[in-house]
Amino acid sequence: MKIAAFNVENLFDRPRAFNLEDQAKGAEITDAVAEINVLINKDEYSEADKKRMLVLIKELKLTSPNPPFAIFRKIRGSFWKQPKTGPMVISAKGRADWVGWVELRTEPNNAVAVMNTGRVIKEAGADILAVIEAEDRVALKQFSEQVLLKLGGDPYDEIMLIDGNDERGIDVGLMVTNGYSVGLMRSHIADMRENGERIYSRDCPEYQVITPGGETIWILPNHFKSKFGGNDENSIGKRRDQAKRTAEIYEGLRAEGHDGIVILGDLNDTPDSEPLQRLLAETDLREVTDHPNFSTGEFAGKGTYGLGNDSNKIDYLLLSPKLFDRVTAAGIFRKGAWPGSRPKRWEVFPELDKEIHAASDHHLIWVEISDQV
Repeated sequence: MKIAAFNVENLFDRPRAFNLEDQAKGAEITDAVAEINVLINKDEYSEADKKRMLVLIKELKLTSPNPPFAIFRKIRGSFWKQPKTGPMVISAKGRADWVGWVELRTEPNNAVAVMNTGRVIKEAGADILAVIEAEDRVALKQFSEQVLLKLGGDPYDEIMLIDGNDERGIDVGLMVTNGYSVGLMRSHIADMRENGERIYSRDCPEYQVITPGGETIWILPNHFKSKFGGNDENSIGKRRDQAKRTAEIYEGLRAEGHDGIVILGDLNDTPDSEPLQRLLAETDLREVTDHPNFSTGEFAGKGTYGLGNDSNKIDYLLLSPKLFDRVTAAGIFRKGAWPGSRPKRWEVFPELDKEIHAASDHHLIWVEISDQV
């Protein structure tokens, strides 16, 4: 049984703001879109709400003929009006007066990068693959049926993705093949923090996977709060709450008698970081990089992001003790990641001759587990 996790950073389309060289500016844009959508969903708009929305509309250039990073979608009703004299005003009194929203503009990913993403997934050959930052289930299905097939691979048999809380199209999904199948599913999109916010920016879905031999494995893909654009106390606190809740979900499964559990994906922080300790240090989960059979390949770093240094270890494969004891091999697959240039740190696909052609900034992490006896 081979299990892998890979942050594909969107398969076909990616928000334009994510592609800005100035990451802080990109974060400001995505935060502004998130904020205005929270405000426009209020039942009643206060004068302060209207004032703030006008500021955000100006910052996002939503009234221009071709806004660069976000689009104002109005289906019906009236939201704003521009008097012949004087500034624009918010005419709606609340959510009931109109139907619409603000969404991030996307642009197609580089075609070579898309194909290199396919090459990574094809060559890794995982029976169970957790995909991080996928647009939606349809995109995953199209990727599997079109890109993998074009590369001479076999499409995955079952593909599942539960839409999460992120309005930017950043979700976590699961792909299984070779006789593995998805059984029960549970979502945690409605789990709440003490401050009234949702814990998971995406979701922490629980997927029951049935192996060809009839064993039940619970797979929990995750994508914790990013440090993108900064790592303030709110960002740190959210990852802390996400780690705590994920640990509680794991412990709940263990209390139900399940002993084959995998938590995997992009946790956006390092193993020694304080926010992750409830999950990494206060449960009996074991990380594959700690297994004696784990290999970093031709580059010695354990990092799963960027240039692969130990300080870039942010993607994880956490196993319950029963599964950890059955590990036969594990490692990091780097051939789709940019290797640097002086010197190149690892072998890459021939088609990856420019950094823009990288499959992802992340490296796929994988583990092989012996069949249950």
